Amino acid sequence: MSAPEILSRIVGPAACLTSADDVAPYAVDWRGSYRGTPAAVVKPATTAEVSNVVRACGETGLAIVPAGGRTGLCGGTVPPANGPQSIVLSLERMNRVRSIDALDFSIVAEAGCVVQNIQQAAADAGRLFPIQWGAQGTAQIGGMLSTNAGGIRTLKWGNARELVLGLEVVLPDGRVLDDLRRVRKDNSGYALRHLFIGAEGTLGVITAAALRLQPVLKRVETAFVAVPSPEAALALYGRFMDSGADLVAFELCARYCMETAAKHGVGLRMPLPLESPWFVMVEIAAAHPSVPLREMLEEVLSEAIETGEATDASLADSEAQRLGIWKIREDYPECSRLEGPAVNTDTAVPVSAVPAFLEKAIREVAARWPEGRISAIGHAGDGNIHFGLHAPAGWSHGRPAWAERADGFEALVNAIAVSLGGSFSAEHGIGVSKRHAMATHKSPIALDVMRQIKAALDPETRMNPGKVLP
Repeated sequence: MSAPEILSRIVGPAACLTSADDVAPYAVDWRGSYRGTPAAVVKPATTAEVSNVVRACGETGLAIVPAGGRTGLCGGTVPPANGPQSIVLSLERMNRVRSIDALDFSIVAEAGCVVQNIQQAAADAGRLFPIQWGAQGTAQIGGMLSTNAGGIRTLKWGNARELVLGLEVVLPDGRVLDDLRRVRKDNSGYALRHLFIGAEGTLGVITAAALRLQPVLKRVETAFVAVPSPEAALALYGRFMDSGADLVAFELCARYCMETAAKHGVGLRMPLPLESPWFVMVEIAAAHPSVPLREMLEEVLSEAIETGEATDASLADSEAQRLGIWKIREDYPECSRLEGPAVNTDTAVPVSAVPAFLEKAIREVAARWPEGRISAIGHAGDGNIHFGLHAPAGWSHGRPAWAERADGFEALVNAIAVSLGGSFSAEHGIGVSKRHAMATHKSPIALDVMRQIKAALDPETRMNPGKVLP
């Protein structure tokens, strides 16, 4: 009996895909940069089925590539083109909310639950699941945790890791680690859940998670602000942090990025003329309706305009206007892709180092690739800036040619971030695309410890081979 036939008996024929057409969507990443055809795409519906699939793969010599919504940007859910024969293990059928406890401010959900559906389930229970980014309508909980995803609200609630109380994980030998407890305090040995968060499926398959919820935001105020420089934006950030309001989002956007969104976005409306070199999207919130957020927002912006830290501002006067501002930010990645070939980074530096990072990166990149168009957009409130280089307007030579022309760009920007005490991977993970950066910038001792952990849990290196570790 062939391996696909064995797997088909575990999950059912309809959940074990082998035809070229059925497998094709799982054989390429979101950006179209990485391709690798799996022997099968297997879709278990229960943790027991995941366990049995993992055991069967061990017995038949197949590697396992776990996959969620496949919205990652680093090639982490695609089998390696020249690697061992692999299956893609899709968790999309494991999409149940197992329990929700409003009093405990927690929810237990399976790995295939779409993030947006968890947000809605929390809202229905009078609670908030705070993580938010553009792919939340497709991304799944398992992928979110496996890459330790971030988003626009990280400065307030942290990356995905900070929202996890417990995990259920199928280990590489098929055993199930059940650590779904929702207790807040537990000093009974190693916090094993943290091994699997951010591990991108290289140590096991996350099948369910117990997640923290937050109080619903009863008041929210949002503004789109023109600022003359990143230094001015950072000063504005400090004002909001000192204002007494909860600052939940603070996004810094170069004018080129906003022009790109305006050009390609569907239904987008720019709140201000795009005449400033930089813009900030800011949101403050409160869990109690009596907090005078509007007055606090107006006071901060008035003071900032008086001191020159801001030159203009548009305040959202309705929920539709608030959503319209965030739609600009959420749609930008797709608009950027439509603008043409680009190379991008996912760097983070200490918040106070954001201006220095941008000044040095812009200067050195412009000197080396004067024909390129520089993009800079990101979560300035937590120091995570997505710095990119687009091909010149009218570039007709394709993405590979631009990637070749821009060779060295990512390494240059990563080195600048690391030199300022930062990281070359803030929220997108490592996957395939950043393994070279791991080799260059990660401590040799840290890499050695990671390899020891990998060898202990997955001695046959069957879990997501060719990812994360160089």
